[in-house]
Amino acid sequence: MASLVAAGLLMAAAPQQAGAVSLSATAYRLAVAESLGADEGMAAFYRDRDFAPIWTGSDDSSAQRRAALIAALEMAGAHGLPGARYDLPGLMARMRQVSGEQARGALEVELSRAFLSYARDLQSGVLTPSRVVSDIKREAPRRDPQALLQALSSGDPETVLRGLVPQSAEYSRLLRAKLMLERKIARGGWGAPVPAGKYSYGDTGQGVVILRDRLVAMGYLRPTLSATLDAEMSNAITAFQADHGLQADGVAGGATLEQINVAPEERLKSLIVGLERERWMNLPEGLGARHILVNLTDFQAQIIDNGKVTFETRSVVGAATPDRRTPEFSDSMAFMVINPSWYVPRSIVVNEYLPQLRRNPGAVSHLEITDSRGRQVNRGAGFAQYSASSFPFSMRQPPGPNNALGTVKFMFPNQYNIYLHDTPSKSLFERSERAFSHGCVRLSDPHDFAYALLAPQTDDPVGFFQQRLRTGAETRVNLDQPVQVHLIYRTAFTEPKGQVNYRADVYGRDAALWQALAAAGVVLGGGQS
Repeated sequence: MASLVAAGLLMAAAPQQAGAVSLSATAYRLAVAESLGADEGMAAFYRDRDFAPIWTGSDDSSAQRRAALIAALEMAGAHGLPGARYDLPGLMARMRQVSGEQARGALEVELSRAFLSYARDLQSGVLTPSRVVSDIKREAPRRDPQALLQALSSGDPETVLRGLVPQSAEYSRLLRAKLMLERKIARGGWGAPVPAGKYSYGDTGQGVVILRDRLVAMGYLRPTLSATLDAEMSNAITAFQADHGLQADGVAGGATLEQINVAPEERLKSLIVGLERERWMNLPEGLGARHILVNLTDFQAQIIDNGKVTFETRSVVGAATPDRRTPEFSDSMAFMVINPSWYVPRSIVVNEYLPQLRRNPGAVSHLEITDSRGRQVNRGAGFAQYSASSFPFSMRQPPGPNNALGTVKFMFPNQYNIYLHDTPSKSLFERSERAFSHGCVRLSDPHDFAYALLAPQTDDPVGFFQQRLRTGAETRVNLDQPVQVHLIYRTAFTEPKGQVNYRADVYGRDAALWQALAAAGVVLGGGQS
């Protein structure tokens, strides 16, 4: 039986006498029960089937499951998983050497554990996100082990194992990019780094040749013998710059050369981390037919309808300091506030404004100081007697043209006090990297964003919004259908067509995640095995 040979499992012949069969079955069941320990999910599965095996039987179905599991574990590294964690060589050796019903029972549970470990890692991630980076406020979407085992026991094993792979288009494209880059690295990578300098249209020389060859190796330029930075090469530089969040001017200067010279192995790490992050987003219910996606590293906010980007705007995110970095999480946007007040977060009140008020009670006069009952406080008594811990007041900026939140904020109430909003400080949107806020996400085109959100519930979203804006009064507008918001962080991400996009690791999170993945056993080049 080919599948049985592939699984390397040599089952001992079953005893023939009735008494021996009974004792044998008892030994097997006891071994399964003892090996299960406190694993309630597996225990419930085996109890429901009276401990009948799914792996170690002598029937064709058991053999097919073994063969399918072996094939899947052999390819674990291709997905950026820690292949050694599943100990395939050890499993193979124990399958070949199994003898007696007690050993068969222990092996049965061991194979189920290997399957569940692989399924958990592939479906929802190797890491527990918040244990690695505290600002990742995201729970990996773990599946029910009993349901996984039930699906395997009742379905075609190859189909079930293939179905564990996240089904998002982003995961498929990242995986393909990873495998292609691994092949490129195995063949020598992208060649020599480009010498420092500035390479513009019409330039010639050895540096231009090295730049040309590297762009060819990266797939941005068709093979050519030209030693001049011509229009085609300038266009290739422009395309590279666009894919890396740089000013797209066709000139290869300092920032562009820094990105061009990043080693392919470093890009491979970003792809592997991207696969892990996509597994965290592999939610059983999906991301939402309509959802908002904010990629913190790309400084963009998108509205996505049925898998297509229907609106996009630039964003400003939290500054790269421990107290201002924007966290990663998902929540549901329920309403917007037109002409919002800004209720100053306590951390800003005591760390930034109180020192000014202690020196000068009239400081930050655009803000109201209010007591616990919302009454405005007279500044005449001064504030020198208060410390950060004893300051009893709140601060608020009323609606107006200079309000810190601009003319509209978009609320998905959460414990981190993060939301999307307008801003009067428009100049920051012209920069390539836009990490400047206290943590909330500022939008470059908030009115158009509001119109897009309101379009499903009114025939005239522009008029609806503008009418309320003109009143100058703070106005809450509920969304008839709440929209899921996903704040993500991707230094490598794809588009349906074109090259992979790469961005700077502005908060250093992906570096930490790669270290954690490597510590768990993920290796570069895992797809080459």
